[in-house]
Amino acid sequence: MSVSAEAFKGAMARWASGVTIVTARAGDEVHGMTASDFCGVSLDPLLVLVCASKSSETHGVIARGRCFCVNILAQGQQALSNRFASKREEHRRFEGLECATAKTGAPLIPGACASFDCALEAAHDAGDHEIYVGRVLDIVVGEGEPLLYHRGAYGRFSEAADPSP
Repeated sequence: MSVSAEAFKGAMARWASGVTIVTARAGDEVHGMTASDFCGVSLDPLLVLVCASKSSETHGVIARGRCFCVNILAQGQQALSNRFASKREEHRRFEGLECATAKTGAPLIPGACASFDCALEAAHDAGDHEIYVGRVLDIVVGEGEPLLYHRGAYGRFSEAADPSP
């Protein structure tokens, strides 16, 4: 029995995730992409991972520059998420966006909840994607609640009931 890509995507849409913009720099070349495939890997050493489509421009910039920055988007940054996810006008993603520069040289997205500046530790082939493991060199923590994504739509946390028994 074979599972279709559509069935896989439909099932994965039920996984709620945060939204990030992964930025990278290789010399004068800067690029970025929206990604929800991000997680912490290790506390000693501090490692995180991101997955990048091999067809994305950002994939090549990470590979050449050997660094990346994961910027966790905040509520209200849906338009940025959409801009960095769109293939149309991909070359204009940073237009009008005043980014600070992380220690590695990768752009820091303004207004992000947190940013993890990373040196590339390892790369692993994973089908049509590359898994990039980064050693965290610096963290910038911002304000606000995270932007969430579930079943093809952006969302937010609602007030939770008291978790105590």
